[in-house]
Amino acid sequence: MPDSSPSSSRPSPVGRRTLLGAAAAAAAAPVVLGASAHASAAPAPRKRPRALPGGGDLGPNVLVFDPSTPGIQARLDEVFRQQESAQFGTGRYALLFKPGTYQGLNAQLGFYTSIAGLGLSPDDTTINGDVTVDAGWFGGNATQNFWRSAENLALVPVNGTNRWAVAQAAPFRRMHVRGGLNLSPTGYGWASGGYIADSRIDGQVGPYSQQQWYTRDSAIGSWLNGVWNMVFSGVEGAPAQSFPNPPYTTLTTTPVSREKPFLYLQGSEYRVFLPEKRTDARGVTWGNGTPRGTSLPLTQFYVARPGVSAATLNQALTQGLHLLLTPGIYHLDEPLRINRANTVVLGLGYATLIPDGGVTAVKVADVDGVRLAGFLVDAGPVNSPTLLEIGPSGASRDHSANPTTVQDVFIRIGGAGAGKATTSMVINNRHTIVDHTWVWRADHGEGVGWETNRADYGVVVNGDDVLATGLFVEHFNKYDVQWFGQRGRTIFFQNEKAYDAPNQAAIQNGSIKGYAAYRVGDAVTSHEGWGLGSYCYYNVDPTIVQHHGFAAPTRPNVRFHNLLVVSLGGNGQYERVINDTGSPTSGTSTVPSTVVSYP
Repeated sequence: MPDSSPSSSRPSPVGRRTLLGAAAAAAAAPVVLGASAHASAAPAPRKRPRALPGGGDLGPNVLVFDPSTPGIQARLDEVFRQQESAQFGTGRYALLFKPGTYQGLNAQLGFYTSIAGLGLSPDDTTINGDVTVDAGWFGGNATQNFWRSAENLALVPVNGTNRWAVAQAAPFRRMHVRGGLNLSPTGYGWASGGYIADSRIDGQVGPYSQQQWYTRDSAIGSWLNGVWNMVFSGVEGAPAQSFPNPPYTTLTTTPVSREKPFLYLQGSEYRVFLPEKRTDARGVTWGNGTPRGTSLPLTQFYVARPGVSAATLNQALTQGLHLLLTPGIYHLDEPLRINRANTVVLGLGYATLIPDGGVTAVKVADVDGVRLAGFLVDAGPVNSPTLLEIGPSGASRDHSANPTTVQDVFIRIGGAGAGKATTSMVINNRHTIVDHTWVWRADHGEGVGWETNRADYGVVVNGDDVLATGLFVEHFNKYDVQWFGQRGRTIFFQNEKAYDAPNQAAIQNGSIKGYAAYRVGDAVTSHEGWGLGSYCYYNVDPTIVQHHGFAAPTRPNVRFHNLLVVSLGGNGQYERVINDTGSPTSGTSTVPSTVVSYP
């Protein structure tokens, strides 16, 4: 794996919808054994594809540094110049730091850029410096600082506080900040994030202008303030429960969690660590030395490069390999079919899957322990009925001991070009954990319009016992979330209704004004949610009225805690918060209407 400079590793300037060629790694036709001149009349033996190799080079867009690498800052700056404002560009990068100590760095992160340490613990890789996200490219407005991540590093910020001014799809995982963390941009402009997990911030976390935030299984020195919706589960040092003033929702523990897989070095060998499941989790997983879990050598992964065919990826899966998706864009003319228990699909640098011809990008069987992590699914121009399916329809097996986890898997419809999908994510498997996702029907960029990037439903949950921790779902033409499974739980939900509804009639739901952002099915008898918010900004027709943000059957075991709806600047209004309960929003002051407990 070369420690290559960005200038030698830029992706070729292909268009987003350009069909990439078949990868060189696709199997060549093998020699047919046992053929002879006398066998011409017999059917030719079927050619079996040559076995695909595991392991190998991580490709030119994975930049690997060690403390002796010359010119690290210049390389970081060059990637940032390319990616700073490339919101819908094709560049994808992973910046990996071998264990050791690095002096005086400022790693500014732009779009589709991930930075990570390669130790087992964040403290194995220390940067005396900063990992910075700011919003200079957008006039000090951080609400579009999407698709970037930091993971598995210790930071000693130069001025004592690291700046991480992000919006959706920008996880901060397994980080140790030996100082404070500022979640707002320079000048304290708008910000709309965000997500922290398995991290320790020794000093104060200052959200300032951040509208909402979710922090899970971490430790913090203190928390400064809240705007609309700040949610904590399993966080040592979290502020006490006080919603709606301040708007803190605090759970002592997280019911079930299993941290995201990550790449690390054992000597000179790359491996992927698989953290174990925790119940009633609290605090970081790495605080007492080596984290608990298992690991796999890279030789058990097919290391995929952009341009490889879906057939080759499926051959690797059938062969028993896991998938490591190196940074870039992958076009799929058939679904990736994950049929084997405990399969890992791990993306680096926001590897992006684009389903062509209306196919589904990924389909998971009703099996134990699948781990999907760290990639983006981008809808194609031909409508896909679904983009990601966790389990087949009717899946019913008990996966409580070894659930499927979906972590930092993001879905986008439109923005980078025309895209359509009827339903983005369908979860049929029981006990699935969705830990941080942003499912987004684009409200800006290319290929955007009420019918242009049509997408009726965001997330549909049919499986029982599903848990969502950090659920961001926005702008769908009808329901953003529909939950039909029993005993579902959501900790933190962030939503905006579709901006671009042309008029009241376009969102009419029978006799109800508008589709709820989060709907629990009529047959559900047990469901619970904490810290859920829905916002409206009907900027095409500001007179639109949305009856409520949340809809659910009124039953004793269907319970909600700390709900809010907000009208952004008076562009549309809510009549109620949940069902027919809660005060209407009014005026232009963006004051939330809240319900502390329902029913």
